[in-house]
Amino acid sequence: MTTPRAPGSPNPPADDALLSVRDLRIAFAGVEAIRGLSFDVRPREVLALVGESGAGKSLTARALLGMAPRGATTTGSIRLHGRADLAAQRGRRISLVPQDALSALSPVHQVGDQLAAAVRSVRRVSRRQAHVLAVAALDRVGIPDAARRARAYPHEYSGGMRQRAVIAMATVNEPDVVVADEPTTALDADHRDQVLRVLTEQRAAVGAALVLVTHDMDVVRAHADRVLVVYAGRLTELGPARDILTRPRAPYTAGLLASLPQYAPAGRRRLPALPGIPPAPGTVPPGCAFAPRCPLATDLCRHEEPEPQPVDDRLVSCHSWRELPHPAAELFQEPRPA
Repeated sequence: MTTPRAPGSPNPPADDALLSVRDLRIAFAGVEAIRGLSFDVRPREVLALVGESGAGKSLTARALLGMAPRGATTTGSIRLHGRADLAAQRGRRISLVPQDALSALSPVHQVGDQLAAAVRSVRRVSRRQAHVLAVAALDRVGIPDAARRARAYPHEYSGGMRQRAVIAMATVNEPDVVVADEPTTALDADHRDQVLRVLTEQRAAVGAALVLVTHDMDVVRAHADRVLVVYAGRLTELGPARDILTRPRAPYTAGLLASLPQYAPAGRRRLPALPGIPPAPGTVPPGCAFAPRCPLATDLCRHEEPEPQPVDDRLVSCHSWRELPHPAAELFQEPRPA
């Protein structure tokens, strides 16, 4: 999957990087869906991948585990502990919390047996020892009466319990990186908060970094250390969560935040919305992919794709970031009536 990084290319891996991604490109029938993503994941941090549907978040997450879809052509470099053999490290050093727990769990095997199988896939332990570890993992994620529930089948669990079970499966072998792909999509607000709390507690307990794929900026605010904003398969902004949420530098990030009540300017009756829709793979316009939707777009934006550049404490892919107002949410407000 990997190809060598060209000498002198930008964004060398950070000295403390646990997982390094460089110039990741994923194409289907020659059409690129991920177009040159580069980023690092540091030990024990929570890195949130955010963006609208179709931005490439889940596809990137799957690539981190060597699980790009069949038919995809993947180039670039993804290295965990400096190694590119992602499939060999999957389950032991990197694991996945999927979006749909019901389809991730086998309907014909007891939940405890599935966790025990995950244990034995990477550890040399007896079946009995694996079962003990499985029950302990279910107990840690808050499954009541874990020994009994381990003998139940997935359809006997509630949605929140199933999601806790896949978190237990992802963390039972104490990986270094946990990738969570929209782990609360099918849950109501109460169960969402509970599951996210369990997920962050478990990754902290085993000392893992967390790559959290989400479209929910409230989740980012509550849990992320750093944020990677993705648009049309490209890096838009990457930096500390607190700084990006309080003062975004890219117009696209500003638009995502402006649509949330807590970030919208005071005194406005209507929340602003990003105009238009994201381009589908194969329909990305020349220049900056966001230019057709951006109030700050210039001729340069429409003809030359911006590369990530250091701005303050982050990387930003935007020619016009200096023109962004403060507060940035004002950029997408409709003009007041005269």
